[in-house]
Formats: sequence, C-alpha cells, structure tokens
Amino acid sequence: MTDAASSAADVPNRPRAVRNVAVLATMSAFQGAQMPVYIILGGLAGAILADDKAWATLPVACSMLGGMATALPMSLFMGRFGRKAGFWLGSVLAMLGGILSALAMLRGDFWLLCLGYIFAGVYQSTQNYFRFAATDTAPEDFKPKAISLVLAGGLVAALLSAEIVTRTEGVFSAVPFVGAFAFLVVPNLVGIVLTFFLDLPAPTRKDAKVPARPWREILRDRNIPVAMVCAMFVYGTMTLTMTSTPLAMVACGFGTPDAADVVRWHVVAMFAPSFFTGSIIARVGPRPVIAVGLVLLLACSAVALSGIELHDFYIALILLGVGWNFGFVGATSLLAAHNRPADRAKVQGVNDFLVMGTMTAAALGSGGLMASGGWSFVVTAVTLPVAIAALALAYGAVNARRAAMPGHAT
Repeated sequence: MTDAASSAADVPNRPRAVRNVAVLATMSAFQGAQMPVYIILGGLAGAILADDKAWATLPVACSMLGGMATALPMSLFMGRFGRKAGFWLGSVLAMLGGILSALAMLRGDFWLLCLGYIFAGVYQSTQNYFRFAATDTAPEDFKPKAISLVLAGGLVAALLSAEIVTRTEGVFSAVPFVGAFAFLVVPNLVGIVLTFFLDLPAPTRKDAKVPARPWREILRDRNIPVAMVCAMFVYGTMTLTMTSTPLAMVACGFGTPDAADVVRWHVVAMFAPSFFTGSIIARVGPRPVIAVGLVLLLACSAVALSGIELHDFYIALILLGVGWNFGFVGATSLLAAHNRPADRAKVQGVNDFLVMGTMTAAALGSGGLMASGGWSFVVTAVTLPVAIAALALAYGAVNARRAAMPGHAT
C-alpha cells in the first residue's frame, strides 16, 4: 500500500501500527547491522590510513557529522514527501558510503574513507526516524512499545554486524576491511524492498494547513527540552565510550575479533532490553526509566576504571548498552508523548540534529582523549555528560511536580 493510499486512514489503530512496527523492526535488523560495522572498523581503518593516529576516529566522527548535518533537512524532507522517500534516499546513500569506504582501503586514501563515512552518517539520520515512524500510526498507549520494539531490531543487527566483519574481511581483496565495507550494499537493498510493505500516512494538504507552533510556545512544555538533553547526552556518552573501545582493546593486546565480539555484545545489550523497555515505560513513565539508564552509564564507567582484562571490557560495554537503551528509549518516549503532529517534523528534526551533533563531538573527541590520556581518561570523562543529563531530568521532574499542583498556572 502506498503512502497516498494510506493517508485516507489517518486515525491510529493497533493492527496497522503492529504491521508497521514489524516491518520497521525488520528494516532495523538488516540495515542497522551496517552502523556497528562502521563503528568497529572506523578507528581501526583510520589508524591504518591516517598519518597522525590522534585522527584515527575521524571517520567515525565524519559519519556523525553527516548525520548531524542532514538530521533536520531529512525530517523536513520526510514531512514534505513522506517517510518512504526519506528511507529510500538514505539507503541509496548508504550503499554509496560502503563502496567509497572499500575503495578508500584499496587506494590507501584516508580522506576518501572519511567521505564514505559521511554518506553512512546521512543514512544513519534516516534510520533514526524509524522509531518515530513507528508512532505515526500507533495509539497513544502503544507508542512506547512501538518505539521500543523497532529498536529491538538492533538485536539482530548486532549479531549480523560481527558476522559481517569476521566473514567478509578477506573477501574481494587481501587489503583489510575491503570486503566488509563492500558487503554493506546488501542490507540496504533488503531495506529498500521492505519499505514497500510499510503503510504510513503521507503528508496531505490538510496537514499543511495546520501550522507548526513557534519554538517559544513549543518550549513552554519543559518535557521537550528535557527529553532532548537526555537523548543528547545519553547517546553522546555511549558514542564516546564505544568508539574508543576497539582502540583501547588493541592497545591492551587484544585482537580485532575480540574487539568485534565485545562491540557485538554491547550492541546486543543496547537493543535486547527493547522487548520490555516499552512496557516498563507504559507502566511507570519515561522519567524513572531514564534515571535507571543514567545510573547504569555511571556503573559502566566504574567497571571500566576497575581493570583492563577482557571480562572488564565485556561487562562495561554491556552496562553501557543497557544504560543507553533505558536512557534513549525513555527520552524518545518522553518527546513523542509531548510532540503535536503539526510540530512533528520540526521538533523531531531538531532533536536528532542535537543528538547527532553530540555524537559527532563525542566520536571526534574520543581519538584525542585516547591519544592524550588513554582508556581511563575516556571513561572518566563520560561522567560529565551523564551528570548534565541527570540535572536536566531532575529539573523536569521538579517542574512537572509544580505543574501538577492545584492552582498552578500553565
């Protein structure tokens, strides 16, 4: 069914939402496998090609930069032409990113690798809207579960990503990582096919007649900036730590397969809780879930500081993954619950622009932090963004309590 055909039935209903969630989760499973591959290989490939090893994580930062630069334009593009058009465009650019990255390894061209990663980042900005697309046709009580279940597709992506790295490394060429990058064309072809099974509403003239509110009015609902700040710093903490992990493990004497397996189980931990995170949010609300996520991120830092044995990396990265899931799904649910349809493209676009911007800074900074202070410096530094998110969450809780008081003027 096309977007235009489905726009006649704009009233949310559960069967339609369940179908879309199933398709989006499958897309997340296949297409989502490429981003862990880029993360796993980015620092390692950068270290091979870069003259200055402090810039080893620049390719990963470039992917974040590509996502940041296109997050808002992609949201507005989808608001004008529909979600499917955006998903198709992202998939095509992702294929181009994989091809350019493979060519970069063959040619020994660091800057071409960075360009390939920029295109991968543009794709990431479109995949980030899978979770919002799941709410487009969902009843209010199903929205947290819809978001959570779509992100659960990342569990399969985690398992696929490590297999892609280990099974394709020597394919096509003896040059490291060429096969892995080239293979990333495949999941994007699968994703393009799957979009034809989506039943999402298309923008209509009726929608266009309802103007988006000015930001002054939107931000009167303090839940929106709180959700954005929490999403930014939860994702930034995860990116900073995960991007540095392969470099730290190699520096500690572990091999690429060990690093790939640790990142794989980290990504499993990121998405496996999604099978129940939405149900927890529906029962207790997003704020307590975000708070638990922040505590788990601090626990990750503590474990990472306690030792550099293989099991320390596994435990720290698993805590990081679960903490990210609780924090990010909670923040996304909080934003979705307070986001009006007319404001959707603008608010979601700015939210993801800020998230991707924080991820870019984290990915770019991780190489410098590793080069200057090592692994312990990185995992100590992540406590700052966690603290900022905690303060924002506390502010939001106090504000919500005041708003609920009798006689409070809104």
